[in-house]
Amino acid sequence: MTRRDALRTMGSGFGMVGLAHLLADNARATGSLSPKAPHFPARAKHIIHLFLNGGVSQVDTWDPKPMLTKYAGQPAPSGNLQTERKTGNLLKSPFSFTRYGKSGIEMSEIFPQLNARVDDICVVRSLHTDRPNHEPSLFRMNCGSPLPGHPSMGSWVTYGLGTENQNLPGFVVLCPGLPVIGPQLWTSSFLPAVYQGTYLANSDTDPEKLIRHLRNHEIGLEEQRRQLDLLGKLNSMGLEREGSDPELEGSIESMEIAYRMQSQAMDAFDVRKESAATQARYGSGDFARGCLMARRLVERGVRMVEVYFGNSQPWDNHDDIMIHQKLASQADPAIAALMDDLKTSGLFNETVLMIGGEFGRTPSVEVSGLVKVQNGRDHNNQGFSMLLAGGGIRGGMTYGSTDDFGFRAVENPVDPNDIQATVLNQLGLDHTRLTYRYSGRDFRLTDVNGRVIKEILA
Repeated sequence: MTRRDALRTMGSGFGMVGLAHLLADNARATGSLSPKAPHFPARAKHIIHLFLNGGVSQVDTWDPKPMLTKYAGQPAPSGNLQTERKTGNLLKSPFSFTRYGKSGIEMSEIFPQLNARVDDICVVRSLHTDRPNHEPSLFRMNCGSPLPGHPSMGSWVTYGLGTENQNLPGFVVLCPGLPVIGPQLWTSSFLPAVYQGTYLANSDTDPEKLIRHLRNHEIGLEEQRRQLDLLGKLNSMGLEREGSDPELEGSIESMEIAYRMQSQAMDAFDVRKESAATQARYGSGDFARGCLMARRLVERGVRMVEVYFGNSQPWDNHDDIMIHQKLASQADPAIAALMDDLKTSGLFNETVLMIGGEFGRTPSVEVSGLVKVQNGRDHNNQGFSMLLAGGGIRGGMTYGSTDDFGFRAVENPVDPNDIQATVLNQLGLDHTRLTYRYSGRDFRLTDVNGRVIKEILA
């Protein structure tokens, strides 16, 4: 018999009533999202993950390969590359690479503004995942596991640290539509529901349309408070009678957060309050708006913000890799402006910035019958790149490498769990200690894998 069962049966259940009041008082005093102490002193407090969904080509952006140019139009010397779809001969990048900054790191011409800030960036060139499909790779980058049903990184972070602003969600996800898979990428899964990411379709500048139904235009805040208090009492009676119910407790706290959001959310998401010059620096479009919102949310204490580049998988350029240039022209000014503003406000040093997609692309051209123009690349999970900046990450360096043609990670291979362990480390969290007991065992974001990449830490 558990202590809770004993309290429920002994003395006609009055012990359980007392426990329920103690738990309720404690929840009101601390709250699931109240700031919590890290495992050790932290270098960072926030994460902004800019997700370029679809699969950014590493050999056309951040991993130059002269041998790819030399052998262009020829079969790969290593033989046919084993990829998801049929590929042909090697395809050189149509974009030029130049050395930038004091560090002299080679970057593609399609990100000129980001390249100018390369001395603040760590280019990880040796990432790899398990499978070449979008779904398992998206799960790996977001939830640590290739299988559904695991909490997202943002949920783990808010579970471990809470958040600094109780009037806003701790974990916010911005995307004009839905990436492949959708809400499972920001789920709290078996963690309490309050840690789930709050999704907003950032396709509008008007907060009233962006966050529909947040404000009650029929009754005022006082009457809403009375309604919530009554609902809280009724729910507490149910908890006293039935015992702990994580879903109900999460719903109660979510309603409280929604009530408190009315005071700050409309202001936080209203990018129209930024000057015309600031909006121009970020550029136009959903991703630019998302980057600007991310900055405003972090300024207000939100723990993690994830910004997807667009609906579905825009960077999935099987047909024509030249589309990367158009996409980069939208992403480049927004990322650069975000970095500049974080530095100006002093938040750059305490915000880890992650930039990348779920996998890379092949150095060979795709020739499957599914493509109309044979100038694109297939999925490549065996070697790709990610950019990290801020939050105690060393800038002006590269880490790891792929082979001569950019196909496979060969030097210092990096698993997504390594990235996750490293980012958690910067937030003062030991990834092996951030666990949650579920279904008879302790789970964690990195499962039984992951190492902190100490070489990239300042």
